[in-house]
Amino acid sequence: MTSLIPETGNLPAAFTTFVGRRHDIAEVRRVLGSARLLTLTGVGGVGKTRLALEAAAASRKAFPDGTWLVDLASVRDPSSVASAAATAVGIMDLGVRPTLDQLAAHLAGRRALILLDNCEHLIEACAELAGTLLSAGPELHILATSRQTLGIAGEHVITVAPLSVPDEAVELLRDRATALRPGFRITDANWNAVVRLCDGLDGLPLAIELAASRLRTLTVEQTVDRLEDRFTLLTGGSRTARPHQRTLRALIDWSYELCGPAERLLWNRLSVFTGSFSLDAAEDICAGEGVPRHEVLDLLDRLVTQSVVLTTEYEGLPRYRLLETIRQYGRERLTESGEETHLLRRQRDFYVALAQRSADHWYGPGQEDALKRLRAEHANLLAALDCGADPQVTLALATALRFHWCAGGFLGEGRRWLDRALTAAPEPTVARARALWVAAWVALLQGDHSTADERLDEAGELGEQVDDPEVIAYVTGFRGTSALFRGRIEEAVSLFQRVIATHPAGADEASVVFVLFQLAAAQTHIGDPRAAETGERAVVIAAAHGDRWGRTHALWALGYDAWARGDLEASMALTRAGLEIERGFNDHIATSLMLEVLAWATASSGDYERAGRLLGAVRCLWQNIGTSISAFGPRLSEYHVLCEQSVAQALGPAAYERALVVGGSHDSPGQAIDFALNTDPGTGTGTRPEPAAPVTTPSPLTRRERDVAALVAKGMSNRQIAAALVLSQRTVDGHVENIRAKLGFRSRAQIAGWWAENQPPMP
Repeated sequence: MTSLIPETGNLPAAFTTFVGRRHDIAEVRRVLGSARLLTLTGVGGVGKTRLALEAAAASRKAFPDGTWLVDLASVRDPSSVASAAATAVGIMDLGVRPTLDQLAAHLAGRRALILLDNCEHLIEACAELAGTLLSAGPELHILATSRQTLGIAGEHVITVAPLSVPDEAVELLRDRATALRPGFRITDANWNAVVRLCDGLDGLPLAIELAASRLRTLTVEQTVDRLEDRFTLLTGGSRTARPHQRTLRALIDWSYELCGPAERLLWNRLSVFTGSFSLDAAEDICAGEGVPRHEVLDLLDRLVTQSVVLTTEYEGLPRYRLLETIRQYGRERLTESGEETHLLRRQRDFYVALAQRSADHWYGPGQEDALKRLRAEHANLLAALDCGADPQVTLALATALRFHWCAGGFLGEGRRWLDRALTAAPEPTVARARALWVAAWVALLQGDHSTADERLDEAGELGEQVDDPEVIAYVTGFRGTSALFRGRIEEAVSLFQRVIATHPAGADEASVVFVLFQLAAAQTHIGDPRAAETGERAVVIAAAHGDRWGRTHALWALGYDAWARGDLEASMALTRAGLEIERGFNDHIATSLMLEVLAWATASSGDYERAGRLLGAVRCLWQNIGTSISAFGPRLSEYHVLCEQSVAQALGPAAYERALVVGGSHDSPGQAIDFALNTDPGTGTGTRPEPAAPVTTPSPLTRRERDVAALVAKGMSNRQIAAALVLSQRTVDGHVENIRAKLGFRSRAQIAGWWAENQPPMP
């Protein structure tokens, strides 16, 4: 789509095609239809000017008296803003009246649009101009572009986001690269590199256009490799571009120079964050000489209004972030200032303290919020672990993150960091002893029992050597866990009872719940009638301390025991209560274990169809974790197999497989819990529903999309589907995205489940 020039006005013709932004253009035109002042904000290079020009050109019929562009990029004197606008509109300055008065009088009776471009360095003058013109001309509309809003009454604001990756960003790269190098093609071979390049450039149109100019001499892969030095790489833009837009560095320099000294200093210091960050982190880490703590919020707000810092949100938590290009620029300036080492140490100390607080106060209220905060800070936590300044501190941080690893869904990450930290810090310290039992816990959850035992042996010896009762208690408890998982039940019971008997009373009483629920499970394994009493004790202690994570595990143990005793109604009620609590967590293992018990009880009640679907959800979760229920002991594994056999026999092979596929479409803990707690007729517990009738409503998919969905349901990758249907992978990628959009799905497993559910029953 190329620009159109209104019959009245001075909008320039475009020299290049306009890629994407169709939704954005429609939104700008919609707002302009009712708002008289609209400001497009966004980071430098995001394409505010081009979007404004395209929207203005597309809106020319709405403004029959003219559309004029006022380019303020080269204007430095605020007193010259009105003159620049008058010149753009075509008014001669005869010196009889002030220029602004002449301009206002000229536009007073016109239904026209003024495009004020690049206002950020002349905000006050632009605000005065806009206010005066809008007051004088009731039919006049103003569209402004600025990294900072004008801040006057009636202003509407649209923040222009970077191009979507891969769709719009890849298309822009292809368009610009082809114009410079006609033989350039995006193929299956370089597709992944192209996406990495566009993603690494944050989807910024200016950066992508500069990168495209490099593709005259470099391959896409070579360009990606050079992104580390992006400010040297991305030079040589169009000679017709404004000086501050000819290189990426010049563009960011322009933004930097518009900031005050304290704003620049904060920008530099914020570059130590990886991903997003919170206000309290910015205040703790970045405050100091030149940036008082009480001014950080105000300075952040100023950087937000200048589009240097972006606001975002993570699971309801307000956050800030820098685009990677902005962050790297600030990091260079931070290094030049000599502050980098000091700031990185402060960042590490902040996240060590955050992790330690979450561990120290785990057995009490606020567990879901603590895990949510750690998930939001995951990238910064990894950066703190990678700091490498002090191996003992790294060891302590990896240990303090134990609930993030084990209850928050990051087992693999935790295993890698604990192994790495233990290798880097072999000294026989208390920090090492504690890290060893945490590493053993992670290994146990992954089913690596032999490594867990090795870690526990060393931790036990070291705990005795450094005389740390806490380490000794945890080692004893996890030796019980290891025995339980290996099927040595009597040994496990003895070890658990030893820990409980010696557990100190007081503030940390709730931590005994972790051992109690395992003891209850072990007692159920051997038919000990005291299992229910043990589980109930765990529930009472957990509830008294606000320990929801411990309570959900205790409810699982009680549900398992009720099922083993044949009390199916109690088993399902207890397990469902545990799942309700589990909604607030992201604990794959706890969710999987509870779904297992619910599936067993559901099958025992005769609802084989629903039990099959629950088994499908469980199977998908175990696959995501990379383990199976066999890691948690032969007894549980045996019950799982018996349940599978009974359901398969009751449903028949074809119907059983369909049930597994449908259940497997719920491929995250949250989705699986929502499915398990669904009590709609025909999907609830207690009775076997009638077989679903074949779907008779028309499919929303085209014939080709149905073909693709069928192959997705068979587990084929996009590349395999492309080969089977003799299509390009990009075409298949597009079909899969269309299928997801039409069906409202987020994963391939959901597509597979939909396909299985909408096939006629096997004869």
